[in-house]
Amino acid sequence: MTVIRKLLLACCFASSLASAATPYVLDDTEVRDVRAGALNRDYQVFVALPESYRSSNRRYPVLFIVDANYAFPVARGIAQRLAKHAGMEEVIAVGLSYAKGDSPVYSRRRDYTPSVPRGQSYVSDMPGRGAAFGEAQAYGRFVVADVFPLIAAHYRADMSRKIFVGHSYGSLLGLQLLLSEPATFDHYILGSPSLWFDQGVMFEREQVYAKGHKDMPASVFFGIGGRETLPANRKRSRSEENADMVADLCDFDAALKSHRYPNLKIRLEVFADEDHASVFPLVLTHGLRAYLKKVK
Repeated sequence: MTVIRKLLLACCFASSLASAATPYVLDDTEVRDVRAGALNRDYQVFVALPESYRSSNRRYPVLFIVDANYAFPVARGIAQRLAKHAGMEEVIAVGLSYAKGDSPVYSRRRDYTPSVPRGQSYVSDMPGRGAAFGEAQAYGRFVVADVFPLIAAHYRADMSRKIFVGHSYGSLLGLQLLLSEPATFDHYILGSPSLWFDQGVMFEREQVYAKGHKDMPASVFFGIGGRETLPANRKRSRSEENADMVADLCDFDAALKSHRYPNLKIRLEVFADEDHASVFPLVLTHGLRAYLKKVK
């Protein structure tokens, strides 16, 4: 056999292996398209059903997870392991994707932030489109008006036990909902919220809420990495580059607790040796344990 023929056979073999590859699919997981008519955009929701779903008739608590491209498979896996190995309740996991046609950065900046940042300019990562911010309230209405009915209609979801899961900008969206319509979710798991955003605008909104309300009917779990602090040689401010995220979250937690809302359950955990990139799985695990019941 000539060298050329050997090379041709090797190439054909490699090509056949490549063509035989198939995408990896998560078990018991579905994808549904959702039109956000009021926003003139299209999204997808990813739905993971618990192991017992096909063999039972019961309804399940529902996790609604933003930044789904990353967080949905992580949350699905952790929730299933807690159910199987730690005796926690099973859940339906619903991932909220980014808008079709938008980059993840563009979509999350627009959909998860509560305001247009003052005194600071951002460069868009999408050519021909300016940076967009401040549509968290409108996006929250889309979740309530379009996503909730979709899940309620197609799955045995206990819609009285809805859990919000967010991290970073995703937690800003959670805080926007908490400070406007806290009963939107029964439990909020909020990791490393970007409280520096727009010069600390969420601190202002917390004060506005407190002036107009005597109660906040919600359960909130805050989590953050112990390394999300400011180096000692830098002066703290409410700006992205000089934010002490741990101190900011402790201040926000203290502000909420100071009002002694009768129906607010709140807990904060700082996870030592974790940073902004690594802490999410711990926040989620502890946040679920703070809410889900033991069934075994």
